Amino acid sequence: RQAAHRAAAEACGWIARAVGRSHARLAGDLRDGRRAELSSGLHRLTDHALGRLRARAAELGVEPEAYTASLRCLLLPADPARTTRVFFGVGDGGLHRLRDGAWQDLEPYAPKEQEGGALRPEADGGERITMDLGIAVPPGPWEPAVEPVREPFRFRASVARPGDVLLLSTAGFAAPLREEPEFAARLSARWGGATPPGLDGFLADARLRVKGYADDRTAAAVWEA
Repeated sequence: RQAAHRAAAEACGWIARAVGRSHARLAGDLRDGRRAELSSGLHRLTDHALGRLRARAAELGVEPEAYTASLRCLLLPADPARTTRVFFGVGDGGLHRLRDGAWQDLEPYAPKEQEGGALRPEADGGERITMDLGIAVPPGPWEPAVEPVREPFRFRASVARPGDVLLLSTAGFAAPLREEPEFAARLSARWGGATPPGLDGFLADARLRVKGYADDRTAAAVWEA
């Protein structure tokens, strides 16, 4: 568990620096609506960060599965006139939007019928993309290659409206939000007002107990003015 926390911290640092170095190109893609280029570029950045984790695991002499992390990121333009919000990453969790008092599930799931990482347009102009990041293990002289367990790359671009609340969370928070209507309604009532809660209120809401759900929770929310 300690190794996983260290891996998560390293991955966050690497991806943040990579986004910083590429900020001009990313900003241009956001400005000009080049979503295919955004998804491709962010996929490469994510793949590079996960590759560095695999290399660090080898340096430490541990299995890659023992030194890895889910990586879920939200990219927001600094220009308030730009309303595109971009989610990208790898790993389970949730991407939800509270709009007009109702929660919308924006998580870019991997449709079984989708092949080759093709973009699929969404009703609100967003797009979803999934790509495999696994690297096949070379076969030995007497056995075939083992197909690796693959985590899909997730991408979602959506357009914000005033009054929206965009919520990015880990699986420990996303599961009760999806599966427990009472929990979702309580959050909607607390967060759907004209002004966002203070930090203390947000943390208290994030810790609301739900019977049967005891996983760790991490959540980040954006209130649109």
